[in-house]
Amino acid sequence: MNRARWTKEILLCICLALLLAGCGGQKQTEAGSKPVQQEKQGSSDTEPASGEDQTDPWELEYVDAYGEHFTAVIDPDLKMHDYDWSKLVREGESEISYEGDARYTIRKGVDVAVYQGDIDWRILKEAGFEFAFIRIGARAYGEMGQLLKDQAFEQNITGAQAAGLDVGVYFFSQAVSEEEALEEAQMTIRMLEGHELQLPVVFDPETIRDDEARTDDVSGKQFTDNAVAFCEQIKSAGFEPMIYSNMVWEDQFFEMERLQNYPFWYADYEKAPQTPYDFRFWQYTEKGEAAGVNGTVDLDVEFVRN
Repeated sequence: MNRARWTKEILLCICLALLLAGCGGQKQTEAGSKPVQQEKQGSSDTEPASGEDQTDPWELEYVDAYGEHFTAVIDPDLKMHDYDWSKLVREGESEISYEGDARYTIRKGVDVAVYQGDIDWRILKEAGFEFAFIRIGARAYGEMGQLLKDQAFEQNITGAQAAGLDVGVYFFSQAVSEEEALEEAQMTIRMLEGHELQLPVVFDPETIRDDEARTDDVSGKQFTDNAVAFCEQIKSAGFEPMIYSNMVWEDQFFEMERLQNYPFWYADYEKAPQTPYDFRFWQYTEKGEAAGVNGTVDLDVEFVRN
């Protein structure tokens, strides 16, 4: 064979091999070019960007009630809600509707304490409100942590139920131990003697943002222990327990995998809830207006499966 021709053929074979290897490499890169982190990234409406069921944790950007930004790692093994936020309509601070989803309807409600003063429950009912969560008591956030009854509780529960609203109660907790959480639950049970509830008894743990509080150094594990202790005590008394939360608590405090046996009352003042986790009630504003209530009031909706 002619040396020049042989050399030319060898070079052509080498070039062809390199070209084929390059094409194969490019195809492999394209097929796997989307990193797992990007694929699982949460969007502003809490749905993963891929639009598919997730089997790995993904990141979710969210803001708290003060506008501070955080990133949560979402656990796909926990219960997720399936509400469709494209069906949600907000008008101003107070008006809200959820229509066009055959699976769910909503009911409107309020949550109140002594601070709301005298409430005309009949007018509130006529305005379309169907339920209320009423504060039954609280623990002071100072060092002594006294247990306090809400001075308007009896008036509020009697008035709300007489007007035909379904009622649940909540306890504002500052418990630093399971023993204190049990004290709060036991006080709640004692105060409910003679009353029937249509809605759950809520464990409402709070951090105090602008002041020192006895719960400042409580760990997420301890907060979760407290929630379980309170809820189990409430359940043993024949009431349905529930936990009040927001995205910060679900991300930074609660060990959510331990709380999957309880429903959640979720607070979020964005246009739509940011959490992907399951919840039954949504507190959507703390600056709402409602007929029969003087001043501003917290407004809520319950998602009812049809």
